Amino acid sequence: MRFLLTNDDGIYARGLSALYQELSKDADCLIVAPEVEQSAVGHAITLFRPLMVRRVKKDGVFLGYAVKGTPADCVKIGIRELSERPVDLVVSGINLGANVGINVIYSGTVSAATEGVIMGVPSMAISLDIHRDADFSFAARFARKIAAFMLNNYPIPHIALNVNIPALPEEEIKGVVVAKQGRARLIENFEKRTDPRENIYYWLAGETQLSDHEEVDSDACALRKGMITITPIYYDLTRYDVLDDLRERVKDVF
Repeated sequence: MRFLLTNDDGIYARGLSALYQELSKDADCLIVAPEVEQSAVGHAITLFRPLMVRRVKKDGVFLGYAVKGTPADCVKIGIRELSERPVDLVVSGINLGANVGINVIYSGTVSAATEGVIMGVPSMAISLDIHRDADFSFAARFARKIAAFMLNNYPIPHIALNVNIPALPEEEIKGVVVAKQGRARLIENFEKRTDPRENIYYWLAGETQLSDHEEVDSDACALRKGMITITPIYYDLTRYDVLDDLRERVKDVF
């Protein structure tokens, strides 16, 4: 089997390394990841400059391909050009920080998995709910289980799985739940600063907060309760529930 591994934290990220070490037990894993961190770039792709790719070694051993582009770029070029044989599974992660709620739209990690399913390959994104001092060992082991599950029990090519793992000791994790995407989002604040030439600039900060209308079966709520969350996601953004009503209303527009 051939797995394509990527992320948005960059090719040297510890989460990606942990993922490679674990998934390599079951498959031939090819790393194609951004040269530098690409967090929160969403589903951007590179159009107006060359997509530079270089072979990367670590301790004298081939590590993978570093791409001067986005996570979606990495999946596209990894599947089309860099893998010498068909890719059976795309795995994106392990991200430093959860990807739940509305924040999924901004996530480069999730967008890489979404790009995989656009290209017809079963895909998953996996994230750990912590931003520093992370221990990726359990998350990597769980990723291996989900990878086997997807290939053996859930081989649907056009649905990606978005997996979020609480940053808790394994014995304190309360279980696994299939949860819907909630409404939690980053509540922004901007820190105003002045550079040495007295130019004003702003640094985006903030934290993810639950919506006032957050439902108990959402990904963010379940994750906060110590549950591993699995959310099936899809690239079709159509609101099918309003199509008929909208058709009726636009009749009078022309």
